[in-house]
Amino acid sequence: MRHLTDFLRVLRDDLDAAHGHDPAARSLLEVALGYPGVHAIWVYRLAHRMWQVVPLRLPARLLSQAARAATGVEIHPAARIGARLFIDHGMGVVIGETAEVGDDVVLFHGSTLGGKAMRRGKRHPTLGDRVVVGAGAKVLGPVWIGDGAQVGANAVVITDVPAGAIAVGVPAQVRRRPLAAPFDAEVDDPAIFI
Repeated sequence: MRHLTDFLRVLRDDLDAAHGHDPAARSLLEVALGYPGVHAIWVYRLAHRMWQVVPLRLPARLLSQAARAATGVEIHPAARIGARLFIDHGMGVVIGETAEVGDDVVLFHGSTLGGKAMRRGKRHPTLGDRVVVGAGAKVLGPVWIGDGAQVGANAVVITDVPAGAIAVGVPAQVRRRPLAAPFDAEVDDPAIFI
């Protein structure tokens, strides 16, 4: 019973994260019924638990593909995703098998956490906590995106991004934020880059 309660709490946290991050969200009911990113995360959470039981890996993979068909979001059940992930709009998001995603991360539509190599082992990115990945951005290979970093829309990231930095362009160039500087809309507003 405790496991079910914990699982339901995680699902509620995902719902609250979507509601809290999206200014267009009017109610929790609207988010629960109409947000494909939330549905994809919920199915991922079930498929990931199934993936932990070796005989259930094929059903877990098939479940993840059914979610992909229904939501436009592909999350491999072996990926490791933290709490309160928000996938805005959802369509075209891909999270690869060895990807690791921290807590309170936001991924916009069309973003990819993908690999660069066709070999076994760690080949997908690791995102820290509170990372924002803009629409159409591609984060490729076993790179590290530090806590609080932002990846701009359509950027292609193939190298590590330090905590708190902004990565923009193709290939992405890293812009560091001054730690002690006051808020600057040109640097601190992710909408400028996403």
